[in-house]
Amino acid sequence: MKHRGIYKRGRIYWICYVDAVGKLRRESTKSTNVHTAISLLAKRRAEVMEGKLPVTTIKKYTFQELAERYTEYVSIQRSYRKFKSYIIQRLKERFADMPLKAFNTQIVEQLQVDLIKEGRKPATINRTIAVLKHMLRKAQEWDMIEEEILKRVRKVGTLKENNQRLRYLTEEEIQKLLSCCDKHLYPIVLTALSTGMRKEEILSLKWDNIDLKNGYIHVEKTKNGERRDIPINATLFKTLRELYINRRIDTQYVFVNPETGTRYYDIKRAFRTALKKAKIEDFRFHDLRHTFASHLVMKGVDLTTVKELLGHKELRMTLRYSHLAPEHKNRAIACLDGLFSTTVNSTSQLLHNF
Repeated sequence: MKHRGIYKRGRIYWICYVDAVGKLRRESTKSTNVHTAISLLAKRRAEVMEGKLPVTTIKKYTFQELAERYTEYVSIQRSYRKFKSYIIQRLKERFADMPLKAFNTQIVEQLQVDLIKEGRKPATINRTIAVLKHMLRKAQEWDMIEEEILKRVRKVGTLKENNQRLRYLTEEEIQKLLSCCDKHLYPIVLTALSTGMRKEEILSLKWDNIDLKNGYIHVEKTKNGERRDIPINATLFKTLRELYINRRIDTQYVFVNPETGTRYYDIKRAFRTALKKAKIEDFRFHDLRHTFASHLVMKGVDLTTVKELLGHKELRMTLRYSHLAPEHKNRAIACLDGLFSTTVNSTSQLLHNF
């Protein structure tokens, strides 16, 4: 049953009422019991009618004080990650002793502008603003700021993000990278380049997922939840066969960390080292997947097949690679020539003669 003037934030009940001067007030009951909220709301309304309700004053808090309390709060949350800790630190450096009541739309928008000037990407800027907004929302819940300040900050919109990153290696860069991988990293990188599998799909591979007899890798733990079967090329087959012959009998995982005796959970350091040795910049492990798809398209493989190999649910996700194969449009149109004449030369011949 809904009660006017009572609402929930998470599991806690809050009340809202209008004070004697007509200002909307919100207050946490600090309770999960709706009857506590009903009683407190009735008490506040009675105090307003009797003129007993004191004027609410909020202590002047600084951003530093909020950051300390917020860090303590989020550090026990499941969603807390290192990147959030980094963002909080950057915000502390910028705002430090600034009073929370000074926050407004202009200040947050200026933060966006300054981050753009620093060369930060829209996605990074949006995450930074999102953390700042969440900090101020918690500040309002903790009675550190008035709700009006939160309303001002919420007006700041997000920047448009372009998630269609397409960085892939040239054939020369592929050879350089593979030659710079250590013996444990090499088969992992080769698998990524040969199959287009995601990092977690590769690192979680077990020998049960690999059919060397028929030449297939069966990917079970996929991002979209659907199994896919990927053929094994000759180069990868030799590497996997060697790994199988020398495999450890105490684990089912294909790629085993020699220090722990079980699967790898990340290979950032080794991969970063290999990139540095190969002098390859602006490249992530996931870009090996883009490299796989890009070279398939450039070698004439149709987009539908690439879609199936990548495990994309929709073709539009694969279309980002279409610009790499302008010839597929030419071939599609050229096939209609037979409808009109059997003596017309091919388009490429006509262009050459022209």
